[in-house]
Amino acid sequence: MPQGDKAAYTARQKREAAHIAEGYEKRGVSEKEAERRAWATVNAHEGGGRNSGSGRKSSRSEAARKGWETRRKHAATSQ
Repeated sequence: MPQGDKAAYTARQKREAAHIAEGYEKRGVSEKEAERRAWATVNAHEGGGRNSGSGRKSSRSEAARKGWETRRKHAATSQ
């Protein structure tokens, strides 16, 4: 497991790392190296640790963001 606060990872991330490490160990990689690779993989997929708003890409779709920007620009120029 990576250095630092072990509670910084969600239960799902911990399960994922355990599953990945198990796969490496079945292929003959040492336990320590398997765990290191597993956490590197989880960090690569998730960006590491628990993030605010994790599970959501953004609060608005791309189309909604474009519409908002357009309305904001038009409002500023019409006043």
